[in-house]
Parts: sequence; structure tokens; C-alpha cells
Amino acid sequence: MNEYIQLMIDWIEENIKSEFSLEGLASYMGYSPYYCSFKFHQVTGISIRRYILFRRVYLSTKDLANNRKIIDIALDYNYSSQEAYSRTFKTVFGVSPREFQFNQMPVQSFAKLTIHQSEDGNSMNKSRETEVEQLKNRNRELFDQDVLNILNGQLMYDEFSNKKLMGDSDYVPFNEAMCVNATTTSIFDYAFIQTRASGHCVSVENYSNKVIKPLNNLFKKNYNYIVLWFGEDMFCQMNLLTILAYLEQSQYKGKVFFNSFREDEFKVSQTELTLGSYYSVYEEVLINHMKPTNKLIPVMYQAIVLFLEMQTENNAVITYISKNKYLPTSELLKRLFEVFPSIGYGDTQYLELIDKIK
Repeated sequence: MNEYIQLMIDWIEENIKSEFSLEGLASYMGYSPYYCSFKFHQVTGISIRRYILFRRVYLSTKDLANNRKIIDIALDYNYSSQEAYSRTFKTVFGVSPREFQFNQMPVQSFAKLTIHQSEDGNSMNKSRETEVEQLKNRNRELFDQDVLNILNGQLMYDEFSNKKLMGDSDYVPFNEAMCVNATTTSIFDYAFIQTRASGHCVSVENYSNKVIKPLNNLFKKNYNYIVLWFGEDMFCQMNLLTILAYLEQSQYKGKVFFNSFREDEFKVSQTELTLGSYYSVYEEVLINHMKPTNKLIPVMYQAIVLFLEMQTENNAVITYISKNKYLPTSELLKRLFEVFPSIGYGDTQYLELIDKIK
């Protein structure tokens, strides 16, 4: 079945700029249109048309970055007009194509689906060191002693701090999963610790040791620069939003840089962020589960859309688990990681949902 779906994906990619025809795909595969559509959604967790929509707008960001005319891009990707393309682009990324072209903001990747792809950890580590060296050549001031690097998770912290990838600067990990469980208006105070510990079903002491104490330098030292290393998936972006909200809450006055990357391909996009509205977004999204009223960088906007979708009763992940609950838990878990890379959940979050449904 996976080979069958991969053939469908390959055909779609070869025809990504043409007008899509489900009948044409079905004829190529030798099955009915309904069967192709049903099986694609069952295995990938997304409809064919939605997959094509996301792939087209994501691929078009590269054309925008190369300063192609927007009307040419729209027609190249088979949109009926520049206005139709712009509407779709803004729906997905939260900004217009022109705004993106002027500001070159990080977006959440939507790569070609590859069923059961292999991972190469050694290649990833080499990629990280190469990327950091390139950052050093572009912005050497971020490698000095008055810089704090906040890293998304303990594993990333261990690698960066042990190898001193960012030179003489300081490093702290943010060991949290802010995309699940309740939170509070005050960030990192005792009420926050109690609420988060309760949500994770751990003691206040255990939570403090894992999450709060490692952040000690953030609380007690002053830095001219803070560099935030967070992936582009929803899990990482909700952690990033929490840190940015805390910086506003604590009235941090230095410069803030966001280094965005994809977990499976460590290509860093560095953006200087301006504080001012992230705390209100934190309240709207993570506390009240509402759409934000402020404009955001596309990668965070996309993550918030996913976060709010995950709060619904029959979200895509729940639906996928329900349809595939006959699978052994280990196999289902493996598929969830493959099908929903933009969610970014870990074993813990997925296993809780699997246990709930099974």
C-alpha cells in the first residue's frame, strides 16, 4: 500500500503545476477516483486536493524569494488570477505574497511526502555544525559572552553546549510541550509551575527540576542578545511563543533573534524579532484557544492554525488514529510521525491519544 501511495505522490509532484484531474490520476493508477482519493487520505491523513494546495503555495515561496513577478507565479501554478493566488497564500501563511516577498519571513515547510523515509543522524549533526558556521560568518556578534541561546529541548542543548557551537555564549534548554495542557497568564511563576506540573501529571518539584531550573540564566543574568532556536513545527512554535511572551512580560530590552529550522533538515533561517504583541497572542491562543488578532510571522501563524485545529474533537490526528487503531501501537506511532511532521508531537503526546482512542 505504501508503494502504491508513493506512486500517487510522485505523479502529483510531476504534475504539480498543471490543472489537477482526479480522473487523470485514477487512470494512471488503474483504480477508481474514489478508491485513489480514499486511500490517499487514509495513509497520509490529508486529502489530495489539500496536499496539492499546500505544496503549490509552499513551492511558490521560493519563486517569491527570487523576486519573480507575482502574476507570473500565480499563472505558473495554475491559479486563475493573481488575486486567487494571493487569497490562498494569505489563508495558508497569514501574510500576502507581496509582504512575504518584501520581508523574506520563515514559513513552515510542506515538503514532498515520502512514505517510510530513513533518517541519517550523523548527516544531521554534520549539517548543524555547517549551518552554525555559516551563521557565524554572517553575524559574529551572536557568539559573544553577552548572548543567551535558548534551545528547544534537552537533546539540542546537550549538543550545542557540549560542542560550544555558539562560541562563548550561554545556553539553556526549554524542556516543555506548551502545545498540550492548560497554562496561566503569568509565565514561569509558581501558579504556572503548579498548573503545568498538574497537566503533565508530575510533581511540582520534578517539573521545576526539568523545566525551570535549567532556565536559570534567563532569569538571573542580563543579555544584550537572546537567540531562540526552535523548529518550525507546531510543538516548537508554541514553546517559542511562550518564551517570547515571557520576554515581554519581564520587559526584556535587548535584541531577539529567531533561528528557525526543520527537524529533518537543519537549514537555519534567521530573523530578528520585535517584541510587543507576543504576550497578547500567548493569552489569545494558549490560554483562551482563540485566533490571534495581531499579525505574525508565517511559520508561527501556520503553527497556531494547527494548534487550534488540534483543540477540536475530531481533528486530523484523532481521525487518523481512529481509522488505523487496528494497527499495533508501535506501527501506528511510526506512521503518525511520518504523516504529521508539522504537528511535532513526541511519543508521550501521541501515546496519550492512542490510549484514549483504543
